[in-house]
Amino acid sequence: MKVAGFTFIRNAIHYDYPIVEAITSILPLCDEFVVAVGNSEDDTLALIRNIPSDKIRIIETVWDDSLREGGKVLAQETDKALAAISPDVDWAFYIQGDEVMHEQYIPVVKKAMETYLADSDVEGLLFKYVHFYGSYKYYGNSRRWYRREIRIFRPFRQVYAYRDAQGFRRSDNKKLKVKLIDAYIYHYGWVKSLEKIKKKYNYFYRFWHSDEQMNIPQKEAENFQFAKHIDSLALFEGTHPAVMQARIKRDNIQFDFDTRQQNYSTRVKVLAWVERLTGWRIGEYKNYKII
Repeated sequence: MKVAGFTFIRNAIHYDYPIVEAITSILPLCDEFVVAVGNSEDDTLALIRNIPSDKIRIIETVWDDSLREGGKVLAQETDKALAAISPDVDWAFYIQGDEVMHEQYIPVVKKAMETYLADSDVEGLLFKYVHFYGSYKYYGNSRRWYRREIRIFRPFRQVYAYRDAQGFRRSDNKKLKVKLIDAYIYHYGWVKSLEKIKKKYNYFYRFWHSDEQMNIPQKEAENFQFAKHIDSLALFEGTHPAVMQARIKRDNIQFDFDTRQQNYSTRVKVLAWVERLTGWRIGEYKNYKII
């Protein structure tokens, strides 16, 4: 069984992405790892080159900054990395620059890849998600956060990154048939200092909006406050990945939130009640087909 990891990144230092932690968290499961490093204004390329592993292969790319709709440039860069993996790979393992997998899930993921290797009906593996917010102490527990996404799939040449590269589809626009596995991806994209989150917020809106449309997003970034931007959080009682420990100590991010607080509309309260009672998230977006 041959596994290729792949990802893309640009300006990782400037926007404080845990890309090194992301890559190294899944590296033990990979035989090779392709990193598409975009044209950056910082030392991102050197950062990736300094990861001590001969599994890593870097391709240098130039982002199409004219793509200002739907996050399409993120999908384009993802596809560049995907296209560069070896043709004899059985599974492709995708990780984004602000995602990290806990080492406790390595045996679970390896077993799942081995179990479904010979089952051609299984086109991918679906991970569960924990979305941290504000600090490393809290995670989002409301409907606004996606619960699951494909991160491992068979790298058929007709598979491509869908929309803003949150997930994948086949070239005939069909959803991948997947198995849900008991493994989590930890998403740290909303754990930064207020200054850095505003900087990221303002910059990444450019991939969804033209210059003429940037006025409102820029004001939102300037006025952003963690507590006012969230509806509900829960206290995280688990452990963070070993590869994240040095960053967590270094960051020393301070953010406190009353987890009894829930800023829900009446409609969302009803939907949340149904989900707690039945496990069914009404109207959930699913870019996959669980089999």
